[in-house]
Amino acid sequence: MSNLEINTDLVEVKNGDLAIQAYLATPKGNGPFSGVIVIQEIFGVNDHIRDITRRIAKEGYVAIAPAIYQRIAPGFEAGYSEEDLKVGREYKNQTKAEELISDIRSTIDFLYSLTQVKKNGVGTIGFCFGGHVVYLVSILEEIRATASFYGAGITNWSPGNGEPTISRTPDIKGTLYAFFGSEDPLIPTEQTEEIEAALTKHGIAHRIFRYSGADHGFLCDRRASYNRTAAEDAWKQVLELYSQTLI
Repeated sequence: MSNLEINTDLVEVKNGDLAIQAYLATPKGNGPFSGVIVIQEIFGVNDHIRDITRRIAKEGYVAIAPAIYQRIAPGFEAGYSEEDLKVGREYKNQTKAEELISDIRSTIDFLYSLTQVKKNGVGTIGFCFGGHVVYLVSILEEIRATASFYGAGITNWSPGNGEPTISRTPDIKGTLYAFFGSEDPLIPTEQTEEIEAALTKHGIAHRIFRYSGADHGFLCDRRASYNRTAAEDAWKQVLELYSQTLI
C-alpha cells in the first residue's frame, strides 16, 4: 500500500463564467501522475470527501473534488443529520445533467492544465448522488475508469428529469465498477441487475460488486452505515481498477 506525501489546496475550476471551488490533493514530486475526480455525496465536499481525495493522492494520483452544487449553493457542506439529508436532497433535485457533464469536463481540463498530470485519461469515483453522477459523466472521452458507489436512481431518473441515466450506457467510454450494499433501501436488487444487464448488453467493460449485509453509505466511516469489511474490499477493488486503466 502506498502512502506518499501529499500537498492539498483549494482551487477554482473555471467553466465559462462559473468558478467551481474544488479540493485538490497532489503527491509531492513532478510525476507525472494520472488524475482522479472525486464526486461528493449530497452532503457536499465535506470531511469524508476530502479524506477520500487525500487517500487517492497518497496512492499516487492527482485527486480533485469539485463542488457539484456550486451553481446552487456555493461552499455547501454538511453532516449526516435528517436536516442535512433534507437540504442535500433539495440541492440534488435542482441539478441538471448537461451542467454536471459540463462541469466535470471543465474539471478534466483543469487537471490537464497541471504539469504533473498525465494527459492520457482520468479516473472518477463517486458516492451516493456522486455515484450516479460518475455513471452519467462516464460518457466523456477522457474518462478511462469509473468507480460508482451506491448511486441511486440510475435506472429511473436523471438530474433535470430527462431520460434516465442508464439510457447513456451505450456511450460509456472506459471501464466501470459499481458497488452496492445488499441492504441498501434506496437501490433495490432489481435495479442493480438492470444496470449490470445494460452494461453487458452494450459491451462495456465492467464489474458489479454486491456486499452482503452492507447498507447505503457503507464506505463512509462517518456514517452509522459504515461497514468495514465491505469498505476495505471495495477500496482494494478501486485501486485495482485504477492500476489497470490509468497507465
